[in-house]
Amino acid sequence: MHIHAAPWRRLLAGAVLLAAGAGAWAQAFPSRMITMVVPYPAGGPSDFIARQLQPELSRLLGQTLIVDNVGGVGGALGIQKVLAAPADGHTMVMASPMELILAPLGMSAVRHKPEDLRLAGVLVKTTMILLGRPDLPASTTAELIEAARQPGAKEYTYGSVGAGSMYHLVAESFSRQTGVKMLHVPYKGAAPLLNDLMGRQIDLVFMPLAGNVGNLVKEGKVKAYGITARAPHPLFPNLPILGTVKALEHFEFDLWAGIEVPKATPEPVVEALNKAIVQALQNPDIRKAYESTGNEVGKPMSPAELNRLYAAEIARYQGIARSLNLQPQ
Repeated sequence: MHIHAAPWRRLLAGAVLLAAGAGAWAQAFPSRMITMVVPYPAGGPSDFIARQLQPELSRLLGQTLIVDNVGGVGGALGIQKVLAAPADGHTMVMASPMELILAPLGMSAVRHKPEDLRLAGVLVKTTMILLGRPDLPASTTAELIEAARQPGAKEYTYGSVGAGSMYHLVAESFSRQTGVKMLHVPYKGAAPLLNDLMGRQIDLVFMPLAGNVGNLVKEGKVKAYGITARAPHPLFPNLPILGTVKALEHFEFDLWAGIEVPKATPEPVVEALNKAIVQALQNPDIRKAYESTGNEVGKPMSPAELNRLYAAEIARYQGIARSLNLQPQ
């Protein structure tokens, strides 16, 4: 019996050291300034979301937290910067499936894979909205589909912020499901796209219902056909749900934005970050700011739940890209 005691003691000592190491990680984080990378220029919707959270997250973590705007390559430059930093929780990115999952599918210049990162918290969720130019004759989605199916009907043009973007994939899914042929017109950003939609240069766009979009709908500058959510929108309860249209059963897409860290970040650090994010999102001022632009505040989720959500989102969008035979450009 005594012969085997030494190895057991060593194993026990090793387990104690491992547990102590994990505890030390949690206690040591954060030990210096934290950087939250926003993969777009200052002043946009992503920047707004990050800056609302910044003071409260800084307070809860007990360290200075700065927002670093790193735009370019469909958001991939910002993600690359985070992946180049040590995986210790002090450098994070605020991003959505558009930059994390779709950019690698649509752009050959993108070097990261979605699996290189993991979710530490979901901040907001929003739906996509189908908008039309203000003078489109169809007043409902059913009429829009019916008009396109008429013999000799002109093909609809639709805008996106680039091949492989959420705008592009949702519009192509709509085209597939309804049998309505549409011509893709890519833009460099949402602002020039909306200008051309209001200026009657293009017919349609699927885009997130966030930022100034709601105001454009209210002012009649664009036509709103419906949303890709499964329930009515709290700010726009009268907007139709596209999934209730006969040709569009199960047509549901939502877009979330969250905090991601490199996959190799230690579990106790991810847990500490997750706890702080969940707590920060209870702040009434942050909730009010997010909801005022049409966003829904993210529900509290554990790291394990976030892992499952992220894996499901990767599988879903990669499946849509494959079905469309999307090739990186």
